[in-house]
Parts: sequence; structure tokens; C-alpha cells
Amino acid sequence: MTMTDNELLLAISGMMDKKLQSELLPIKNDMKAVKDDVQIMRGDLQSTQEEVQTMKNDLQSTKAEVHQIKLYQENIILPRLETMESCYVDTYKRYKNYADKMEAVFVDVEILKKVVTEHSEKLQQIS
Repeated sequence: MTMTDNELLLAISGMMDKKLQSELLPIKNDMKAVKDDVQIMRGDLQSTQEEVQTMKNDLQSTKAEVHQIKLYQENIILPRLETMESCYVDTYKRYKNYADKMEAVFVDVEILKKVVTEHSEKLQQIS
């Protein structure tokens, strides 16, 4: 039984296909693993991009809040503090100008107490 050239070529072709498939199978598996890894990395990248976008949005929100706080401080708190400071400074100046006179007032009050007491005693004696 002799094989024709055509049959021989088909047999050789089949053997080469089997040989190539067995050698290409690990490469195909490796490529599939690489594709899977790339897909996972794409998912991770997408997740990271979403997180970065969320952080950007949070930062924008925080910037807006800080701006509002600065405006509130500038327009509400600082003028009130200046008013309070002005009142305290004015009061301090008044007290400072009269601080040395206060001692004399205390002495005068003590004298008035003694005089009133003496007068009360005299009025008691008269009545």
C-alpha cells in the first residue's frame, strides 16, 4: 500500500498542524493571560480615574466652602471685631484718663461716709 503524493502531503500537513498547535497552545494561553491582565488593569485605571474625578470634585467643593468662609470672615466677623475693639479701646482710654482720679474719689467717699455718719448721729441726738 503506497500513498500518493497528495496523501503524503496531507499527512505531513496534519502532523505539522498538530505540532504547531501543541507549540502554539502555551503562547495562546500566555496571550489570553496577558489580555486578562490588561482587562483588569483597564478596570483598575477606570476606577482610579473615577476616584481622581471624585477628589477633584471634593476639592472644588472645599475651595468653594473656604471661599465662603473667607467672605464671611471679611464681611461679618472682622467688622464686628473692629467694633468690639473700638469699644474696648474707647473704654480703656476713658478709664486710663480717670484712673489717677479714682483714688481721690475713694478718699472723698470715705470722708463723705464719716460726715454722713456724724451728721446722722447729730440728727439722732437732736430728735
